Amino acid sequence: MSSDFSIDLAAADAIVAGYFARGAAPAISYGIVRDGALVHAAGFGARVAGGPPPDAETVFRIASMSKSFTASSVLLLRDDGLLALDDPAEKYVPELADWPPVTPDADRVTIRHLLTMTAGFPTDDPWGDRQQGLPAVDFGALLAGGVSFNWAPGTRFEYSNMGYAILGRIITAASGSEYSEFVRTRLLAPLGMARTGYTAEEFGGVSAPAAAAAGTPPSAEANLAQGYRRSGGKWMPVPYEPYGAFAPMGGVYSTVRDLATWVHGFARAFPPGDHDDRGHHGDHGDGHPLRRAARREMQLPQAVTGWKAPVRLPGGGPVQPGYYGFGLFVDEDSAVGRIVTHSGGYPGFGSNMRWHLPTGLGVIALGNGTYASMSWLAGLILETIVPSSPASHVALAPARDRVAAGGRVGDQSGGAWPETVAAQDAVSALFASWDDTAADALCTENVALDAPWAERRHALKLVRSRIGEFRPSDTRAPESDTPAHRRWWLTGAHGTVQAQIQLSPQRPPRVQSMLIAVPPAPGSALAKALDAVLGWMNGGAADWPAAIPVAPGVDTTLLSRRLRMAAAWAGDCRPGAFQAGDGAAFAAAELTGVHATVTLSLLINPATGELRQADVTL
Repeated sequence: MSSDFSIDLAAADAIVAGYFARGAAPAISYGIVRDGALVHAAGFGARVAGGPPPDAETVFRIASMSKSFTASSVLLLRDDGLLALDDPAEKYVPELADWPPVTPDADRVTIRHLLTMTAGFPTDDPWGDRQQGLPAVDFGALLAGGVSFNWAPGTRFEYSNMGYAILGRIITAASGSEYSEFVRTRLLAPLGMARTGYTAEEFGGVSAPAAAAAGTPPSAEANLAQGYRRSGGKWMPVPYEPYGAFAPMGGVYSTVRDLATWVHGFARAFPPGDHDDRGHHGDHGDGHPLRRAARREMQLPQAVTGWKAPVRLPGGGPVQPGYYGFGLFVDEDSAVGRIVTHSGGYPGFGSNMRWHLPTGLGVIALGNGTYASMSWLAGLILETIVPSSPASHVALAPARDRVAAGGRVGDQSGGAWPETVAAQDAVSALFASWDDTAADALCTENVALDAPWAERRHALKLVRSRIGEFRPSDTRAPESDTPAHRRWWLTGAHGTVQAQIQLSPQRPPRVQSMLIAVPPAPGSALAKALDAVLGWMNGGAADWPAAIPVAPGVDTTLLSRRLRMAAAWAGDCRPGAFQAGDGAAFAAAELTGVHATVTLSLLINPATGELRQADVTL
């Protein structure tokens, strides 16, 4: 790997400082990996309200980044001869044996399907996040009762937390050791990752039910980040969830320093070389418990996740596919080569790790805000530090041209389940006349945890006050990205807003995510910002107007360039339906132009009216 180039660490710090200043999370800890070492780390904010900033030793929950630990464990067992990737999962998890075939000609769910998220399960964020502490016996009962499928196994990628929870059960059965103990013994200990684990208590946190209900922060001496969620413009503490059956999909706690070791272990597996992979004393040639070839296997495209549109606007680059390997996402970038990554999103936390295989450069970003978007941040840092010289972007390995066939079980149109359509009707009725008991019956338990019913009632009151009494649109048909997903529009006398639901993989499925866009109030700071930006785009002005104030650190030159490109592409625009928004600080509104419809997204500081972020997407 090339190391003959310099890294602008000050530029990286400035990117993170600017992102933190825009309110992404109460604290951000990040690090840069190069040549096998953590060469730079910095922390912003406070790991606990009123406390010190985080550092490279501060423990954060890393959520779905945990999946790479689970996948590595499966490959260790494969290499030990204790399982095969194409074994049916029911060989190790007998509760699956009575599942009927999805179609008469469909495969049984295999370990490989679970690793590559092609088992056919519906996406289960955010329901799966709230199952972390589910007891193993209850998970067994859930599986024995059967689950829902969007696709026949092996035909299409769809992100699944439950699939990785099942892998944890397989690891326990095949190894004879409890899942977390296997990870600690076979991966964490050999790599010296002493500040990585599975419970908050290991690092000074409190997750007992009574203390958790009160949001008790970690002890003063603990270097552990408290998770927070935003409510009413304030950061509220989120209790630490206990260890349970879903830990294999998102239960790991770790630090920037430990994750630098983890990232380097994957980056140094490339390119294939002269290392003695037989190793000595179990070290497989480079001190890692998992063979280099197995680590490369995890980073090869195994399933197509979808086709990426050009970056924001025409001219932004070619259409490229995205891939999933084993517990890792793989991007084949035509400009810089292969980038491997995985994010984590969880109540109270957001995280991302990514590395550039041709150079071995890696970035880790951890935040303690609910679903904080660390992926965008880490991507921007890596883009900044990866050298532009084409010589450093040599091909490391041919991408596997394994395009997974897509389509709904029994119907390739991608239409919704009947249960999804029924849930849409039920949610529309709930929005029209809210009832807590009806909401409890309709939704999985995480929905009320993610946003309490009182907050949702208040949001509906705001929607009604701003667009009038509403009902499902007669002119715009509902849409479904998958059979378990539904998007539709609610129209009142003064506007239209978007609603969305996602059903869980349970049988029968329930609503695990329920969203409605709250538009800004007329005359509010957010409404004024939307009107001002739209007016400026339609006016064709070249320079950013002084009438639209921006927060410190916002690059108005870059911002105006993007927005003017969108205006030129779409033509004069008029505002349409709101796709998303909280009514005060954030809004995403459709703009119907002469030539195209685009979406304008704005984030402001509601106290000052300053613009923090703006973007236009097709």
